[in-house]
Amino acid sequence: MIRKMGYEWRLRQTMAEQGMFQTSDLVPLLAERGVTLSREQVYRLVTQPPQRMSMDTLVALCDIFGCTPNDLIKPLVVNAQVRKTADGETGPLPLKERRTQIRRPGRP
Repeated sequence: MIRKMGYEWRLRQTMAEQGMFQTSDLVPLLAERGVTLSREQVYRLVTQPPQRMSMDTLVALCDIFGCTPNDLIKPLVVNAQVRKTADGETGPLPLKERRTQIRRPGRP
């Protein structure tokens, strides 16, 4: 079974734990560390899980909050499907094999 992984982005929680509630407060702190982002970019970084982020930005965030990447990113399994049996046991759902059919134009 293939495990699809996702993550929980915890920047907003980390900011709140340090008493920082305005995303715009992060702009000058990042700039001090050589990371130039607009207010809009920082807002998106705080409010939405980033799909791509430079290592410079990640390291700057860790420095600002005195944390590690593990504090900002929590890995999650996003497609864990579990089946329940009659006896109450749980386990992964079995994969069903499907035969692929190729249909060519003009042929049924």
